[in-house]
Amino acid sequence: MNNLVNVLLPVFLVMGAGYLAAWRGMMTDSAIAGLMKFAQAFAIPVILATQMAKMNVWASFHPAPLISFYAGALAAFGLSVVLARSWLGRAPMDAAAIGFCAMFSNSVLLGLPIMERAYGPGSLDGNIAIIALHSPLLFTVGILAMEVARAEGGSLGAVGMSALRGLFRTPMVIGILVGFALNVWINTTGLDLPRPVWDAMNMIGRAGVPAALFGLGGVLHRYRPEGDGRAIAMVVLGSLVLHPGIGYVLGRWVFHLDTAALRSVVLTASMAPGINAYLFADMYGAAKRVAASAVLVATGLSLLTIWLWLAILP
Repeated sequence: MNNLVNVLLPVFLVMGAGYLAAWRGMMTDSAIAGLMKFAQAFAIPVILATQMAKMNVWASFHPAPLISFYAGALAAFGLSVVLARSWLGRAPMDAAAIGFCAMFSNSVLLGLPIMERAYGPGSLDGNIAIIALHSPLLFTVGILAMEVARAEGGSLGAVGMSALRGLFRTPMVIGILVGFALNVWINTTGLDLPRPVWDAMNMIGRAGVPAALFGLGGVLHRYRPEGDGRAIAMVVLGSLVLHPGIGYVLGRWVFHLDTAALRSVVLTASMAPGINAYLFADMYGAAKRVAASAVLVATGLSLLTIWLWLAILP
């Protein structure tokens, strides 16, 4: 439990600093918006590009763990979208944003350190394989759903073109594609980027997470969870219970995964929505208050739920 506190507490402290700065008027709304723009359009895409460029994508690729993990993620997304529309009466774009929050777990900032602290540095191979597909696949699902919602009532061809344009204009997807292209180029030619280029990319990337978390704190000051309790609860249950629960059932009872793979699937799935969940909502201007509040509430509650999953896992 102390290790989990040590991992999660810094996240709250940085967000709290941003909240305090906005509350005391040290950061205006426009300044917070600029900080989030930097994180969303520049720093986070650079992180994704760097990770994709350096990752050995197929080294730990096995279908069964990936199916176990992503079946749970997509189920959380689909159920949340349907309930947001039918039960909560939210607009289509809001429903897509809520569904994205429910399926997008914080697989890197929380998943890797918690897995390493729980089971040691040698336990991360399964996590890496999941992470390699995490942002490309789930951002594609979210963006396609959002573009379909935004183009509601249009022809199938128009919706498809709108979705493709939205997908390939998204900074985070561009970062993933650039990183994948670099990965292929480096592994095919044996040539690498100059050291100063990597250093510059690392400098920008290192600024992304603290900037995004600080900015999210400022956003939380503006978007209070008034009237959004049911939507926030839906995201929390989808991300902390449904997603890892499906991963556990499929991994243990359907695919009979070995212990290491099952741990990677369930623990990664049990992570709360990350900062990218809010960045996605902010990018489309949909359900931002729900996304910001859900990140905060789910991250706090994950301290308990992750401990429970650790107790259940072999």
